[in-house]
Amino acid sequence: MCARASCSRLLAVFLAAGFAVISTRAQSPRKVIIDEDARGPAGTDEQAILALVQSPRADVLGITVVTGDGWRDEEVAHTLRMLEIIRRTDIPVVPGAMFPLDNSPEFIAHWETLYGKVIYQGAWNWPPGKTHGPFEVPALVEGAPTTKPTVEDAAHFMIRMVHRYPHQVTIYAGGPLTDLALATTIDPEFASLAQELVVMGGSINPQSSDPEFRLNPRREFNFWMDPEATHGVLHARWAKITDTPVDISIKTRLTKQMIAEIGRANTPAAQYIAKYGDEEYMWDELAAMAWLDPSIITRTEKLYLDVSTDHGPTYGDTLAWLPGNQPAAVSSLKPITVNTDLDATKFYQDFINLMSRESPRGKP
Repeated sequence: MCARASCSRLLAVFLAAGFAVISTRAQSPRKVIIDEDARGPAGTDEQAILALVQSPRADVLGITVVTGDGWRDEEVAHTLRMLEIIRRTDIPVVPGAMFPLDNSPEFIAHWETLYGKVIYQGAWNWPPGKTHGPFEVPALVEGAPTTKPTVEDAAHFMIRMVHRYPHQVTIYAGGPLTDLALATTIDPEFASLAQELVVMGGSINPQSSDPEFRLNPRREFNFWMDPEATHGVLHARWAKITDTPVDISIKTRLTKQMIAEIGRANTPAAQYIAKYGDEEYMWDELAAMAWLDPSIITRTEKLYLDVSTDHGPTYGDTLAWLPGNQPAAVSSLKPITVNTDLDATKFYQDFINLMSRESPRGKP
């Protein structure tokens, strides 16, 4: 037996130790692979990568790069250079798919003669008058990288990571889903071995006067560029999918005032944003930061999502159903958590804080 005071003190010590362990586990960085169409410098793609790399809540296992907003090889160069600037060259950059599974500029050019113009086609038509071939890497305004990407391809890298850390790795997808589709084809266990999938993609019913969406509200670039890949990925056996669609993304905006505020910090990431950042919707940053801190999101909805692979007028459009209304043909789908509203003030301040801080030290 022990005296009441001694027992109380002993109990307090055990409780404190237990809470310390729980607290440490709660604060441990979560493993994530960033799959991006990393156009640069800065911009929504590189800034989403930065948000995850800068956060002490994330352990970035690697950055896989897929053609989307730009061609893969140029995006790889932008990403390598950005990591050099912020002194995080310990993070592997892994080249992914150069081309979609089925879609192509030639097919879309014919499609447009039947169904109308597609305003934004990423690497295929943007920026107007300055596009280039898939294997050409023009001079980068931020300077050419001296580091190199891995020789492993994105699909095999992701498969290897989820087998090394089963049910511990989040896949963050901010571009077309080609790399993920290839991984699920090579290894049918890939999706089920991941902890979750976080996606920026799809468009359901955005309230916008933006000409890209006003008359084509279901067309969103990431889902549209490789509809066959999107369809396959959404039907895979993920434990959880969270999606940030156009509908909520267009409620955000990176402004010159925010860039100037970030630029007041004399850190590598802040100066990168100050020099190369520009005003635009914060598409990918929102998806990334909502994963880091879900309290940014104030409202979600459970929906079944798919994409049209019909080569007619709906090709690449987002399909959405409320639970109970989904067709029997999509029985392999699970309800997805769709982010629908946010605390914009908190989101902006958290982003400014992340971009202003020193980058966490990399792995030795």
